[in-house]
Amino acid sequence: MKKALVLGASGGMGYTLVKELAEQGVQTVALARTEEKLNKLFKEMENVHIMVGNVNKLEDIMNAGKGVDVIFHAVNIPYPEWATGQSIIMGNVLTAVEALNVKLAIVDNIYAYGRGNGEEIVENYPKRPHTKKGNIRLEMERMVNKAREKGVQALTAHFPDFYGPHATNTVLHYTLESILSGKRAIFVGRQDVEREYIFTPDGAKALIALAMQEEAYGQNWNIPGYGVISGHEIITIAREMTDYRGKVMTVGKGMITFIGLFNKAMWEVREMMYLMEEPVILSGKKYETQIGPLPRTPYEEGIRQTLEWMKGA
Repeated sequence: MKKALVLGASGGMGYTLVKELAEQGVQTVALARTEEKLNKLFKEMENVHIMVGNVNKLEDIMNAGKGVDVIFHAVNIPYPEWATGQSIIMGNVLTAVEALNVKLAIVDNIYAYGRGNGEEIVENYPKRPHTKKGNIRLEMERMVNKAREKGVQALTAHFPDFYGPHATNTVLHYTLESILSGKRAIFVGRQDVEREYIFTPDGAKALIALAMQEEAYGQNWNIPGYGVISGHEIITIAREMTDYRGKVMTVGKGMITFIGLFNKAMWEVREMMYLMEEPVILSGKKYETQIGPLPRTPYEEGIRQTLEWMKGA
């Protein structure tokens, strides 16, 4: 891989992919809608070319993708836009990839798996989504499979919830942000449930390693985090690294539902609250067998780096 395009470059995983690719010497095109944000993130970064564009416009993806070897699809849109927006974006991406004859690496979540079964889930685990957004993700996978039948080289990586520098639209970011504010902190979901999160630099390294392997395409991959951790443990780590000694309020489905009566985005969060009680835990055995050791940063170190970035942001 000599040149890559990252769609959604200003998001949490998109930013980290651009940074990691550039540091590995890959000429990287960073595409997002806001020029000011792109300049702030990447203007001083070597091996990065900034392009302003909208993935809702096929022409913008085509222009940005000229001459690249791999396109990384890391676009994230607000929940209220998923019903129509996800299919439009994926359709444009797949059309561009086929026309440009390049490879595609997709950043995906765990929604299509449905409820966890208490065991580590492997890639061939039956996907039985029971939520609207889970079914949307499954439909996106079907679109990719149809494109593969036409010769498109695509891989999909399933990740648990992100956290890390620049990953601001995540549940852990809200918790850490509230702790740093010195006001009453919040934690979304049950604090006693153990679930997994992935440090974005680990996720980016793992996906790039996949994208550089010819045999990785045409397959789905699970990229787990550094084991499971409870909310209580996360809060304990954050307390040790900050001066926060106050209480931490649990935000459950009832409160999310109430807020959702007045906030459309929060109403869309409501159906995903099952992940806080019946978490999906991913198996990384396929990756480790076929690709190599997974990048895994201990939670203490990942939270420390995230807090340091948040303090200076």
